[in-house]
Amino acid sequence: MTKKMICLFDVDGTLTDARQPIKPSVEKFLLETVKKQFDLAVVGGSDLNKITEQLGGKSVFEKYKYVFAENGLIAFESGKQLSTETIQSVVGEEALQDFINFCLKYISELHLPFKRGTFIEFRSGMINVSPVGRNCTKDERVQFYEYDLEHQIRQKFIQALKKEFPDLALTYSIGGQISFDVFPNGWDKTYCLRHIRGYDEIHFFGDKTTEGGNDYEIYESDLTVGHRVTCPEDTINQLNILMALIKERREREQLQVPMQCA
Repeated sequence: MTKKMICLFDVDGTLTDARQPIKPSVEKFLLETVKKQFDLAVVGGSDLNKITEQLGGKSVFEKYKYVFAENGLIAFESGKQLSTETIQSVVGEEALQDFINFCLKYISELHLPFKRGTFIEFRSGMINVSPVGRNCTKDERVQFYEYDLEHQIRQKFIQALKKEFPDLALTYSIGGQISFDVFPNGWDKTYCLRHIRGYDEIHFFGDKTTEGGNDYEIYESDLTVGHRVTCPEDTINQLNILMALIKERREREQLQVPMQCA
């Protein structure tokens, strides 16, 4: 029997370059080739506005069966919004303010090559922390990313938070080039899987799949078949390989079906 499958994609680094719109060639391949064989879904840590900006505005709900923002805390199925939760309902307002105040103080004492604006972005299911500020340009993003690789700014920041707030049940996840996400334990990208029903296989594609990356938990999940990619072009290459393997598997299954007499 043919298995029902869905392809679930991370956004930044998988379908798009960091915080950039999807390339027309990538979108065309997804919608005109891949969608003929699989349902499509996307999951990102960003808020819904950022994801829709990158993936074509409101038409994103027509292109993808599921759209998950903030790791799935904001969820849509066939354009219909599903139930949601908030970080403040779990952590509590007082603890949340203590946490944010510590972040702002820590950032104020950092000496970086440059700083811009929007260091803390509050979302429904998480807090996004950017030591350099989310208002930096595309070139500045690359500069900070390279600086962070050498000096481990984000990793040291996370260690300081873990030391200061050992009793808060929070997960810290580095994603993209300039920030990291903070959310209640279990609210990583595996959160979105509770909404996906009726499939025999969920194929997940992501680029931050090593431990500490924001694709790690869902890539390693027993509920998904994980595909580690390096860029949108690599995603296309791996989809071509997957489609070839599925075609071969289906042809083999057809050959194994016993002939029936008329």
